Amino acid sequence: MSADDLLGRAALLRLPPELRPAVDPADLRTRVVHFGLGAFHRAHQAVYTEQAAARSGEPWGITAVAPRSAGTVRALRDQDCLYSVTERRPDGHRTRVVGAVVDALAMGADAKAVDALIADPEVTVVTLTVTEKGYHRSPSTGGLDTAAGPVAADLAAGPDAPLTTVVGRLAAGLAARMRAGAPPVSVVSCDNMAGNGVALGRVIHDFVRASAWPDRTEILDRMAEAVAFPATVVDRIVPATSEADRTAADAALGVRDALPVTGEPYRQWVLEDSFGAPRPPWELDGALFVPDVAPYQLTKLRMLNGSHSALAYLGAAVSLGTIAETMAADWGERLVRALCAEVAPTLPADGPDPVAYADDLVVRFRNPAMHHLLRQIGSDGSLKITERWLPGLRELRARGTSTPVLELALAAWAHSTRRADAPTDPAAEALTACWGPAIRPAATVRALLRVLGATDLADDDALTTAVADRLPALRAGRVEL
Repeated sequence: MSADDLLGRAALLRLPPELRPAVDPADLRTRVVHFGLGAFHRAHQAVYTEQAAARSGEPWGITAVAPRSAGTVRALRDQDCLYSVTERRPDGHRTRVVGAVVDALAMGADAKAVDALIADPEVTVVTLTVTEKGYHRSPSTGGLDTAAGPVAADLAAGPDAPLTTVVGRLAAGLAARMRAGAPPVSVVSCDNMAGNGVALGRVIHDFVRASAWPDRTEILDRMAEAVAFPATVVDRIVPATSEADRTAADAALGVRDALPVTGEPYRQWVLEDSFGAPRPPWELDGALFVPDVAPYQLTKLRMLNGSHSALAYLGAAVSLGTIAETMAADWGERLVRALCAEVAPTLPADGPDPVAYADDLVVRFRNPAMHHLLRQIGSDGSLKITERWLPGLRELRARGTSTPVLELALAAWAHSTRRADAPTDPAAEALTACWGPAIRPAATVRALLRVLGATDLADDDALTTAVADRLPALRAGRVEL
Protein backbone atom coordinates (compact mmCIF):
# COMPACT_ATOMS: atom_id res chain seq x y z
CA MET A 1 0.00 0.00 0.00
CA SER A 2 1.41 3.38 -0.96
CA ALA A 3 1.72 6.36 1.35
CA ASP A 4 -1.16 7.98 -0.54
CA ASP A 5 -3.44 5.19 0.67
CA LEU A 6 -2.73 5.86 4.36
CA LEU A 7 -4.33 8.38 6.67
CA GLY A 8 -1.92 11.23 7.29
CA ARG A 9 -1.61 14.99 6.97
CA ALA A 10 -1.11 14.72 3.21
CA ALA A 11 -4.47 12.95 2.92
CA LEU A 12 -6.47 15.49 4.89
CA LEU A 13 -7.14 17.87 2.01
CA ARG A 14 -8.67 15.01 0.04
CA LEU A 15 -11.24 14.42 2.79
CA PRO A 16 -14.59 16.21 2.88
CA PRO A 17 -14.55 19.05 5.45
CA GLU A 18 -16.90 17.20 7.80
CA LEU A 19 -14.37 14.36 8.11
CA ARG A 20 -11.34 16.55 8.86
CA PRO A 21 -9.99 17.45 12.31
CA ALA A 22 -11.57 20.41 14.08
CA VAL A 23 -8.14 22.07 14.19
CA ASP A 24 -5.09 22.01 11.94
CA PRO A 25 -2.61 19.68 13.71
CA ALA A 26 0.25 21.84 12.40
CA ASP A 27 -0.98 24.67 14.64
CA LEU A 28 -0.62 22.61 17.83
CA ARG A 29 2.36 21.93 20.05
CA THR A 30 2.82 19.64 23.04
CA ARG A 31 1.30 21.17 26.14
CA VAL A 32 -0.30 17.98 27.49
CA VAL A 33 1.46 14.66 28.09
CA HIS A 34 -0.77 11.62 28.30
CA PHE A 35 0.13 8.15 29.60
CA GLY A 36 -1.94 5.45 27.93
CA LEU A 37 -2.38 5.25 24.18
CA GLY A 38 -5.54 3.17 24.27
CA ALA A 39 -8.86 3.63 22.54
CA PHE A 40 -10.55 5.36 25.46
CA HIS A 41 -8.17 8.29 25.60
CA ARG A 42 -8.33 8.76 21.84
CA ALA A 43 -12.15 8.77 21.93
CA HIS A 44 -12.49 10.93 25.05
CA GLN A 45 -9.81 13.31 26.41
CA ALA A 46 -8.21 13.80 23.00
CA VAL A 47 -11.57 14.79 21.51
CA TYR A 48 -12.21 17.29 24.30
CA THR A 49 -8.69 18.69 23.92
CA GLU A 50 -9.02 19.10 20.16
CA GLN A 51 -12.31 20.93 20.56
CA ALA A 52 -10.83 23.13 23.31
CA ALA A 53 -7.95 24.09 21.00
CA ALA A 54 -10.27 24.73 18.06
CA ARG A 55 -12.71 26.88 20.03
CA SER A 56 -10.10 28.86 21.98
CA GLY A 57 -7.45 29.23 19.29
CA GLU A 58 -4.85 28.02 21.81
CA PRO A 59 -2.30 25.41 20.65
CA TRP A 60 -3.18 22.58 23.04
CA GLY A 61 -1.51 19.49 21.56
CA ILE A 62 -0.95 16.11 23.20
CA THR A 63 2.06 13.82 23.21
CA ALA A 64 0.78 10.35 24.05
CA VAL A 65 3.03 7.87 25.84
CA ALA A 66 2.40 4.15 25.45
CA PRO A 67 3.53 2.22 28.55
CA ARG A 68 3.95 -1.04 26.61
CA SER A 69 2.74 -1.03 23.02
CA ALA A 70 5.58 0.15 20.80
CA GLY A 71 3.58 -1.15 17.85
CA THR A 72 0.80 1.33 18.51
CA VAL A 73 3.37 4.13 18.69
CA ARG A 74 4.82 3.16 15.32
CA ALA A 75 1.38 2.84 13.72
CA LEU A 76 0.33 6.25 15.01
CA ARG A 77 3.54 7.92 13.87
CA ASP A 78 3.16 6.34 10.44
CA GLN A 79 -0.04 8.33 9.98
CA ASP A 80 1.19 11.59 11.51
CA CYS A 81 -0.61 10.79 14.78
CA LEU A 82 -4.00 11.13 13.10
CA TYR A 83 -6.79 8.61 13.61
CA SER A 84 -10.55 8.49 13.26
CA VAL A 85 -13.35 8.32 15.81
CA THR A 86 -16.67 6.82 14.75
CA GLU A 87 -19.79 7.51 16.78
CA ARG A 88 -22.02 4.46 16.73
CA ARG A 89 -25.50 5.90 16.46
CA PRO A 90 -28.75 4.00 16.06
CA ASP A 91 -29.54 6.22 13.07
CA GLY A 92 -26.16 5.70 11.38
CA HIS A 93 -22.44 5.98 12.14
CA ARG A 94 -20.55 9.30 11.99
CA THR A 95 -16.79 9.29 11.39
CA ARG A 96 -14.27 12.13 11.80
CA VAL A 97 -10.48 12.41 12.01
CA VAL A 98 -9.03 13.72 15.29
CA GLY A 99 -5.83 15.78 15.25
CA ALA A 100 -5.13 16.58 18.91
CA VAL A 101 -2.24 14.09 19.27
CA VAL A 102 0.92 15.63 17.85
CA ASP A 103 3.45 12.96 18.86
CA ALA A 104 3.62 9.45 20.29
CA LEU A 105 6.36 7.95 22.46
CA ALA A 106 7.13 4.52 23.89
CA MET A 107 7.66 4.79 27.64
CA GLY A 108 10.67 2.46 27.68
CA ALA A 109 12.49 3.26 24.46
CA ASP A 110 11.77 6.99 24.68
CA ALA A 111 12.26 7.40 28.43
CA LYS A 112 14.58 10.39 28.16
CA ALA A 113 12.17 12.19 25.84
CA VAL A 114 9.29 11.44 28.21
CA ASP A 115 11.19 12.85 31.19
CA ALA A 116 12.19 15.92 29.18
CA LEU A 117 8.58 16.63 28.28
CA ILE A 118 7.36 16.24 31.86
CA ALA A 119 10.06 18.70 32.92
CA ASP A 120 9.27 21.10 30.03
CA PRO A 121 7.78 24.37 31.39
CA GLU A 122 5.42 24.54 28.41
CA VAL A 123 3.80 21.25 29.48
CA THR A 124 1.34 22.12 32.23
CA VAL A 125 -0.96 19.06 32.24
CA VAL A 126 -0.23 15.33 32.47
CA THR A 127 -3.16 12.94 32.11
CA LEU A 128 -3.43 9.18 32.57
CA THR A 129 -5.64 6.32 31.36
CA VAL A 130 -3.69 3.26 32.52
CA THR A 131 -6.56 1.28 34.16
CA GLU A 132 -6.75 0.44 37.84
CA LYS A 133 -3.89 -2.06 37.71
CA GLY A 134 -1.48 0.61 36.44
CA TYR A 135 -1.43 2.25 39.88
CA HIS A 136 -0.11 -0.81 41.75
CA ARG A 137 -2.12 0.03 44.84
CA SER A 138 -2.13 -2.18 47.91
CA PRO A 139 -5.64 -3.61 48.47
CA SER A 140 -5.23 -3.18 52.23
CA THR A 141 -3.78 0.35 52.42
CA GLY A 142 -4.66 2.01 49.11
CA GLY A 143 -1.07 3.24 48.89
CA LEU A 144 1.65 2.03 46.56
CA ASP A 145 2.39 -1.69 46.82
CA THR A 146 6.16 -1.38 47.02
CA ALA A 147 6.46 -5.18 47.25
CA ALA A 148 4.84 -5.69 43.85
CA GLY A 149 7.46 -7.05 41.46
CA PRO A 150 7.45 -4.25 38.86
CA VAL A 151 7.40 -1.52 41.53
CA ALA A 152 10.18 -3.14 43.54
CA ALA A 153 12.25 -3.46 40.36
CA ASP A 154 11.74 0.20 39.52
CA LEU A 155 12.70 1.27 43.03
CA ALA A 156 15.87 -0.82 42.83
CA ALA A 157 16.80 0.38 39.34
CA GLY A 158 19.88 2.50 38.81
CA PRO A 159 19.70 6.10 37.55
CA ASP A 160 19.96 5.06 33.87
CA ALA A 161 17.98 1.82 34.08
CA PRO A 162 14.60 1.61 32.32
CA LEU A 163 11.49 1.98 34.50
CA THR A 164 8.58 -0.27 33.59
CA THR A 165 5.73 1.17 35.67
CA VAL A 166 3.85 4.36 34.84
CA VAL A 167 4.05 5.33 38.51
CA GLY A 168 7.83 5.04 38.45
CA ARG A 169 8.25 6.84 35.13
CA LEU A 170 5.91 9.66 36.14
CA ALA A 171 7.54 10.03 39.56
CA ALA A 172 10.96 10.24 37.91
CA GLY A 173 9.71 12.83 35.42
CA LEU A 174 8.12 14.93 38.13
CA ALA A 175 11.30 14.68 40.20
CA ALA A 176 13.26 16.04 37.23
CA ARG A 177 10.74 18.86 36.90
CA MET A 178 11.04 19.72 40.60
CA ARG A 179 14.84 19.71 40.39
CA ALA A 180 14.70 22.05 37.38
CA GLY A 181 12.44 24.50 39.22
CA ALA A 182 9.87 24.35 36.42
CA PRO A 183 6.43 25.94 36.89
CA PRO A 184 3.56 24.06 38.55
CA VAL A 185 1.86 21.19 36.73
CA SER A 186 -1.45 19.34 37.12
CA VAL A 187 -1.46 15.53 36.98
CA VAL A 188 -4.89 14.19 36.15
CA SER A 189 -6.07 10.61 36.58
CA CYS A 190 -8.82 9.68 34.12
CA ASP A 191 -9.20 6.12 35.42
CA ASN A 192 -12.26 4.62 37.09
CA MET A 193 -11.30 4.80 40.76
CA ALA A 194 -13.03 6.51 43.63
CA GLY A 195 -10.97 9.54 44.60
CA ASN A 196 -8.67 8.99 41.64
CA GLY A 197 -6.84 12.28 42.18
CA VAL A 198 -5.95 11.45 45.76
CA ALA A 199 -5.13 7.86 44.79
CA LEU A 200 -2.72 8.98 42.08
CA GLY A 201 -1.09 11.58 44.29
CA ARG A 202 -0.56 9.01 47.01
CA VAL A 203 1.17 6.38 44.86
CA ILE A 204 3.41 9.01 43.27
CA HIS A 205 4.41 10.40 46.66
CA ASP A 206 4.89 6.86 48.00
CA PHE A 207 7.24 6.05 45.12
CA VAL A 208 9.35 9.15 45.72
CA ARG A 209 9.38 8.45 49.48
CA ALA A 210 10.51 4.84 48.90
CA SER A 211 13.14 5.77 46.32
CA ALA A 212 16.86 5.96 46.97
CA TRP A 213 17.04 9.51 45.62
CA PRO A 214 19.14 11.56 48.06
CA ASP A 215 16.97 14.64 47.49
CA ARG A 216 13.63 12.85 47.88
CA THR A 217 12.59 14.99 50.85
CA GLU A 218 13.19 18.19 48.89
CA ILE A 219 11.30 16.75 45.91
CA LEU A 220 8.29 15.91 48.09
CA ASP A 221 8.32 19.39 49.61
CA ARG A 222 8.42 20.99 46.17
CA MET A 223 5.68 18.67 44.86
CA ALA A 224 3.40 19.73 47.69
CA GLU A 225 3.53 23.26 46.29
CA ALA A 226 3.89 22.67 42.55
CA VAL A 227 1.94 19.51 41.61
CA ALA A 228 -1.87 19.31 41.74
CA PHE A 229 -3.80 16.04 41.43
CA PRO A 230 -7.40 16.98 40.51
CA ALA A 231 -10.02 14.26 40.64
CA THR A 232 -12.06 13.52 37.54
CA VAL A 233 -14.94 11.44 36.25
CA VAL A 234 -14.80 10.26 32.64
CA ASP A 235 -17.65 8.59 30.81
CA ARG A 236 -17.96 7.21 27.32
CA ILE A 237 -18.46 3.61 26.26
CA VAL A 238 -15.60 2.74 23.90
CA PRO A 239 -15.68 -0.88 22.70
CA ALA A 240 -12.64 -2.74 21.46
CA THR A 241 -12.11 -2.02 17.76
CA SER A 242 -13.08 -4.89 15.48
CA GLU A 243 -12.07 -5.70 11.93
CA ALA A 244 -15.54 -4.61 10.84
CA ASP A 245 -14.89 -1.24 12.51
CA ARG A 246 -11.61 -0.90 10.62
CA THR A 247 -13.27 -1.71 7.33
CA ALA A 248 -16.08 0.77 7.98
CA ALA A 249 -13.64 3.54 8.94
CA ASP A 250 -11.56 2.97 5.81
CA ALA A 251 -14.71 3.11 3.67
CA ALA A 252 -15.88 6.34 5.33
CA LEU A 253 -12.49 8.04 4.92
CA GLY A 254 -11.41 6.67 1.58
CA VAL A 255 -7.95 5.97 3.05
CA ARG A 256 -6.64 3.34 5.43
CA ASP A 257 -6.68 4.14 9.16
CA ALA A 258 -4.65 1.61 11.15
CA LEU A 259 -5.92 2.91 14.51
CA PRO A 260 -9.63 3.77 14.29
CA VAL A 261 -11.71 3.90 17.45
CA THR A 262 -15.45 3.81 17.96
CA GLY A 263 -17.65 5.04 20.78
CA GLU A 264 -21.20 5.77 21.76
CA PRO A 265 -22.54 9.29 21.06
CA TYR A 266 -22.64 10.09 24.79
CA ARG A 267 -19.55 11.46 26.52
CA GLN A 268 -19.03 13.29 29.81
CA TRP A 269 -16.07 14.71 31.72
CA VAL A 270 -16.39 16.10 35.24
CA LEU A 271 -13.26 17.62 36.77
CA GLU A 272 -12.36 18.96 40.19
CA ASP A 273 -11.67 22.67 39.81
CA SER A 274 -8.31 22.55 41.59
CA PHE A 275 -5.76 22.79 38.80
CA GLY A 276 -2.43 24.31 39.72
CA ALA A 277 -1.39 25.41 36.25
CA PRO A 278 -2.89 26.49 32.89
CA ARG A 279 -5.09 23.84 31.26
CA PRO A 280 -7.08 23.39 28.06
CA PRO A 281 -10.50 25.11 28.29
CA TRP A 282 -12.30 21.77 28.12
CA GLU A 283 -15.49 23.45 29.32
CA LEU A 284 -15.85 24.89 25.81
CA ASP A 285 -16.75 21.36 24.73
CA GLY A 286 -19.06 20.67 27.65
CA ALA A 287 -16.70 19.45 30.37
CA LEU A 288 -17.96 20.32 33.84
CA PHE A 289 -15.67 21.85 36.50
CA VAL A 290 -16.97 21.43 40.05
CA PRO A 291 -15.64 21.88 43.60
CA ASP A 292 -16.16 18.18 44.39
CA VAL A 293 -16.50 15.35 41.88
CA ALA A 294 -17.33 12.71 44.51
CA PRO A 295 -21.12 12.69 43.89
CA TYR A 296 -20.56 12.20 40.15
CA GLN A 297 -17.75 9.73 40.69
CA LEU A 298 -19.67 7.51 43.09
CA THR A 299 -22.77 7.57 40.90
CA LYS A 300 -20.78 6.48 37.86
CA LEU A 301 -18.72 3.85 39.68
CA ARG A 302 -21.63 2.24 41.49
CA MET A 303 -24.36 2.61 38.87
CA LEU A 304 -22.76 2.66 35.41
CA ASN A 305 -19.54 0.74 36.07
CA GLY A 306 -21.23 -1.47 38.63
CA SER A 307 -24.01 -2.36 36.19
CA HIS A 308 -21.50 -2.91 33.40
CA SER A 309 -19.57 -5.44 35.47
CA ALA A 310 -22.75 -7.21 36.60
CA LEU A 311 -23.99 -7.49 33.02
CA ALA A 312 -20.57 -8.75 31.92
CA TYR A 313 -20.36 -11.64 34.39
CA LEU A 314 -24.04 -12.62 34.25
CA GLY A 315 -24.09 -12.40 30.47
CA ALA A 316 -20.99 -14.56 30.18
CA ALA A 317 -22.55 -17.13 32.50
CA VAL A 318 -25.35 -17.66 29.97
CA SER A 319 -23.03 -17.54 26.93
CA LEU A 320 -23.83 -14.01 25.73
CA GLY A 321 -21.14 -11.86 24.14
CA THR A 322 -22.04 -8.16 24.28
CA ILE A 323 -23.81 -5.61 26.46
CA ALA A 324 -26.51 -5.13 23.81
CA GLU A 325 -27.22 -8.88 23.94
CA THR A 326 -27.60 -8.80 27.71
CA MET A 327 -30.06 -5.92 27.40
CA ALA A 328 -32.08 -7.96 24.92
CA ALA A 329 -32.41 -10.76 27.49
CA ASP A 330 -35.52 -10.72 29.65
CA TRP A 331 -33.42 -9.97 32.74
CA GLY A 332 -31.08 -7.27 31.32
CA GLU A 333 -33.05 -4.09 31.92
CA ARG A 334 -34.42 -5.42 35.21
CA LEU A 335 -30.87 -6.08 36.42
CA VAL A 336 -29.69 -2.55 35.60
CA ARG A 337 -32.66 -0.90 37.27
CA ALA A 338 -32.56 -3.22 40.30
CA LEU A 339 -28.82 -2.71 40.86
CA CYS A 340 -29.16 1.05 40.53
CA ALA A 341 -32.05 1.06 43.00
CA GLU A 342 -30.09 -1.12 45.43
CA VAL A 343 -27.00 1.10 45.51
CA ALA A 344 -28.87 4.44 45.30
CA PRO A 345 -29.09 4.85 49.12
CA THR A 346 -25.26 4.84 49.27
CA LEU A 347 -24.93 7.84 46.92
CA PRO A 348 -24.66 11.51 47.96
CA ALA A 349 -27.91 13.43 47.84
CA ASP A 350 -26.32 16.23 45.80
CA GLY A 351 -25.37 13.93 42.91
CA PRO A 352 -27.27 13.00 39.74
CA ASP A 353 -30.82 11.74 40.19
CA PRO A 354 -30.51 7.91 40.45
CA VAL A 355 -33.78 7.14 38.65
CA ALA A 356 -33.00 9.45 35.72
CA TYR A 357 -29.44 8.11 35.64
CA ALA A 358 -30.74 4.54 35.42
CA ASP A 359 -33.09 5.58 32.60
CA ASP A 360 -30.12 6.96 30.66
CA LEU A 361 -28.11 3.79 31.26
CA VAL A 362 -30.86 1.61 29.83
CA VAL A 363 -30.94 3.71 26.65
CA ARG A 364 -27.14 3.73 26.33
CA PHE A 365 -26.72 0.01 27.00
CA ARG A 366 -29.49 -0.88 24.55
CA ASN A 367 -27.88 1.03 21.64
CA PRO A 368 -28.01 -1.59 18.85
CA ALA A 369 -25.05 -0.01 17.10
CA MET A 370 -22.75 -0.78 20.05
CA HIS A 371 -20.96 -4.12 20.32
CA HIS A 372 -19.23 -3.78 23.67
CA LEU A 373 -17.70 -7.15 24.49
CA LEU A 374 -18.46 -8.67 27.89
CA ARG A 375 -14.99 -10.19 27.95
CA GLN A 376 -13.44 -6.72 27.64
CA ILE A 377 -15.57 -5.36 30.49
CA GLY A 378 -14.97 -8.45 32.64
CA SER A 379 -11.17 -8.25 32.46
CA ASP A 380 -9.23 -7.32 35.62
CA GLY A 381 -12.32 -8.05 37.70
CA SER A 382 -10.41 -8.43 40.98
CA LEU A 383 -9.47 -4.75 40.68
CA LYS A 384 -12.68 -3.40 39.17
CA ILE A 385 -15.27 -4.91 41.49
CA THR A 386 -13.23 -3.83 44.51
CA GLU A 387 -14.06 -0.28 43.43
CA ARG A 388 -17.46 -0.79 41.82
CA TRP A 389 -19.30 -3.16 44.17
CA LEU A 390 -17.61 -3.71 47.50
CA PRO A 391 -17.77 -0.23 49.10
CA GLY A 392 -21.52 0.03 48.44
CA LEU A 393 -22.02 -3.53 49.61
CA ARG A 394 -20.27 -2.74 52.90
CA GLU A 395 -22.39 0.37 53.46
CA LEU A 396 -25.65 -1.42 52.80
CA ARG A 397 -24.84 -4.41 54.99
CA ALA A 398 -23.67 -2.14 57.81
CA ARG A 399 -27.16 -0.60 57.70
CA GLY A 400 -28.80 -4.00 57.77
CA THR A 401 -30.14 -3.53 54.23
CA SER A 402 -30.60 -6.58 52.03
CA THR A 403 -28.32 -6.81 48.98
CA PRO A 404 -29.74 -9.49 46.66
CA VAL A 405 -28.59 -7.89 43.40
CA LEU A 406 -25.01 -7.36 44.51
CA GLU A 407 -25.00 -10.92 45.86
CA LEU A 408 -26.09 -12.19 42.45
CA ALA A 409 -23.42 -10.09 40.75
CA LEU A 410 -20.75 -11.40 43.14
CA ALA A 411 -21.85 -14.96 42.44
CA ALA A 412 -21.52 -14.36 38.69
CA TRP A 413 -18.02 -12.94 39.18
CA ALA A 414 -17.09 -15.90 41.42
CA HIS A 415 -18.43 -18.27 38.75
CA SER A 416 -16.28 -16.54 36.11
CA THR A 417 -13.06 -17.18 38.08
CA ARG A 418 -13.59 -20.93 37.74
CA ARG A 419 -14.16 -21.05 33.99
CA ALA A 420 -11.33 -22.09 31.69
CA ASP A 421 -12.15 -19.11 29.44
CA ALA A 422 -12.25 -16.60 32.30
CA PRO A 423 -11.38 -12.99 31.43
CA THR A 424 -7.80 -11.96 32.09
CA ASP A 425 -7.07 -10.95 35.67
CA PRO A 426 -3.81 -10.09 37.49
CA ALA A 427 -4.95 -12.29 40.40
CA ALA A 428 -6.04 -15.22 38.18
CA GLU A 429 -3.72 -17.78 39.77
CA ALA A 430 -4.80 -16.93 43.32
CA LEU A 431 -8.48 -16.88 42.32
CA THR A 432 -8.32 -20.26 40.58
CA ALA A 433 -6.64 -21.76 43.64
CA CYS A 434 -9.78 -20.97 45.67
CA TRP A 435 -11.67 -23.70 43.82
CA GLY A 436 -11.44 -27.41 44.47
CA PRO A 437 -13.70 -30.48 44.51
CA ALA A 438 -13.44 -30.81 48.29
CA ILE A 439 -14.04 -27.12 49.03
CA ARG A 440 -17.58 -26.14 49.97
CA PRO A 441 -19.06 -23.28 47.90
CA ALA A 442 -19.32 -20.83 50.81
CA ALA A 443 -15.67 -21.50 51.68
CA THR A 444 -14.72 -20.79 48.07
CA VAL A 445 -16.57 -17.47 48.18
CA ARG A 446 -14.79 -16.57 51.42
CA ALA A 447 -11.42 -17.40 49.86
CA LEU A 448 -12.18 -15.35 46.74
CA LEU A 449 -13.12 -12.33 48.86
CA ARG A 450 -9.90 -12.65 50.81
CA VAL A 451 -7.93 -12.54 47.54
CA LEU A 452 -9.65 -9.19 46.96
CA GLY A 453 -8.49 -7.99 50.36
CA ALA A 454 -12.12 -7.96 51.57
CA THR A 455 -11.59 -9.93 54.78
CA ASP A 456 -14.52 -8.20 56.46
CA LEU A 457 -16.92 -9.40 53.78
CA ALA A 458 -15.33 -12.85 53.77
CA ASP A 459 -16.15 -13.09 57.48
CA ASP A 460 -19.82 -12.23 56.80
CA ASP A 461 -21.31 -15.75 56.87
CA ALA A 462 -24.74 -14.59 55.73
CA LEU A 463 -23.22 -12.90 52.69
CA THR A 464 -20.94 -15.77 51.65
CA THR A 465 -23.77 -18.26 52.05
CA ALA A 466 -26.14 -16.10 49.98
CA VAL A 467 -23.56 -15.75 47.23
CA ALA A 468 -22.79 -19.47 47.26
CA ASP A 469 -26.50 -20.29 47.02
CA ARG A 470 -26.61 -18.45 43.68
CA LEU A 471 -23.90 -20.57 42.07
CA PRO A 472 -25.93 -23.68 41.07
CA ALA A 473 -28.32 -21.67 38.88
CA LEU A 474 -25.44 -19.89 37.19
CA ARG A 475 -23.66 -23.18 36.54
CA ALA A 476 -26.89 -24.36 34.90
CA GLY A 477 -26.92 -21.26 32.69
CA ARG A 478 -29.78 -19.45 34.43
CA VAL A 479 -29.98 -15.86 35.69
CA GLU A 480 -32.49 -15.77 38.54
CA LEU A 481 -33.15 -12.14 39.40
